[in-house]
Amino acid sequence: MQTNFTAAQLADPHVAESEAILRKCVHCGFCTATCPTYVTLGNELDSPRGRIYLIKDMLENGRPADEEVVTHIDRCLSCLACMTTCPSGVNYMHLVDHARIHIEQTYKRPLKDRLVRSVLAAVLPYPSRFRLALRAARFGRPFAGLMKRMPFLKTFGVMLDLAPSDIAPASAAARPGIRVTQAPKRGRVAILTGCAQPVLKPGINEAAIRLLTRLGVEVVVPQGEGCCGALVHHMGREEQALAAARRNVDVWIKAADEGGLDAIIITASGCGTTIKDYGHMLRLDPVYAEKAVRVSALAKDITEYLASLDLPRQEPRNITVAYHSACSMQHGQKITLAPKLLLKNAGFTVRDPAEGHLCCGSAGTYNILQPEISATLKARKVKNIEATKADVIATGNIGCITQIATGTAMPILHTVELLDWAYGGEKPALLQK
Repeated sequence: MQTNFTAAQLADPHVAESEAILRKCVHCGFCTATCPTYVTLGNELDSPRGRIYLIKDMLENGRPADEEVVTHIDRCLSCLACMTTCPSGVNYMHLVDHARIHIEQTYKRPLKDRLVRSVLAAVLPYPSRFRLALRAARFGRPFAGLMKRMPFLKTFGVMLDLAPSDIAPASAAARPGIRVTQAPKRGRVAILTGCAQPVLKPGINEAAIRLLTRLGVEVVVPQGEGCCGALVHHMGREEQALAAARRNVDVWIKAADEGGLDAIIITASGCGTTIKDYGHMLRLDPVYAEKAVRVSALAKDITEYLASLDLPRQEPRNITVAYHSACSMQHGQKITLAPKLLLKNAGFTVRDPAEGHLCCGSAGTYNILQPEISATLKARKVKNIEATKADVIATGNIGCITQIATGTAMPILHTVELLDWAYGGEKPALLQK
C-alpha cells in the first residue's frame, strides 16, 4: 500500500511503525474471509482491509478520529484471524492498537460510553472490586430487562445479564507464596493470578498448580502481581495498560533473579497474547525495554509449557472433548496443536468444531460493549460446538468459557482442569454433575 506520511509525522515512532505496517498491505482481501465482523455484517468497513483504509486516512491526514472511524474500529474484536490469513505479514494487531490509542486521545465519546468504559477500566482489572461488583449485581439483576430497554442504561443491563449468580470465595491459589513440588523437582515457574479469572473461575489456577506440583514443578505466586493490562490496552487506555505491564515486569524479574524461572505460566490465553507483547509495548521505555523483552520470552501458556514436559500417555477414557481454540491462542500466540495433543495423550477423544477460526464473541469486554454482534457470534459458535455431540467443551481462555457457557447446557472447562484430572487430580465438579 502506498503511503504519504510527511517526514515530521514519521519522526513519531508510533506513526513510523504504523506506516511500515500499512505499506505491507497489498489489498488482497484474504482477511475478509476469516473476519468475524465482515462475515456477520457484510460491510467492507467492518473488515480488516476496510479498517486499514480508515486508519491510514486518519493517521496520514493527522486528523482526530470521527464517529465513522470509531464505529468500525470499536466493532473489531481483535481476534487476529486476519493475521493468520494474511499472506503479506501485515501486523494488524499493532496497527489497530495504535488506532485505539489515537481514538482515546482525539475523540470525545458520548457521556454514556465514557461512563461505561470508565466503570469497566476501574473495576475489571481489580479482583476485589470485581468481586464486590458481582455481589452488588444480585440486587440489580431483576431490573436488567428494564435497563436494556433504556438507551442510557442498556449496557449496564447487559453487564447484569452476564454477571454469574454464584460467586466463588477468594482462592488460596491466588495468595502470594511458593507451592512446593510433590515429586523430584524438575522446574520452577511463576504463575499469573490475573484479575477476572480468579474471581469467575478460581478452579483453573488451582488445577494448574496441583498438576504442576505433582509433576515436580515448583510454582511461585509473586507478591504484587496483578492484571496484565489487556482489558484497558484494548480500550486505548495506554498509560493504564503500560503501568500494569511495568508492575508485572518488576515483579517477575525479581522472582526470576531471586530463584530462577523456567517460565511465567499463563492460564488465560488473552493475557498470554498481551504479556508476550510486553517487549513491543515497552520498547520505547529506556528503563523497561530490555526487562520487558525478557518477560515476554519467559511467558508460556500452560499447555505450551506442559507440552515441553513429555507427559506419559494415559489409557483411553470414554469422554469426547470439543476443543474450542480461543482466538488469542490460535491467532494471537499461534498455539494450535499442543492443547489437543495433550488432551489426546491424556486419554480423551478430541473433536474440532466447524468454523473453529471464528471468534465466539467474547473478546475481553466486547460482549459488553457490542452485545448484538457478540450474541450473533456466540450463537454461531455454540451451534458448531453442539454439532460435535461431544461430552464436554475444553478451551484455554476465561472469556470464552464465560461467553460459551451462557449459550449451551454442555459443560465447559479449561483444558488444564481436564489434564489435572487425567494425571491424578479429582474429577471436575461440572463432570460429576
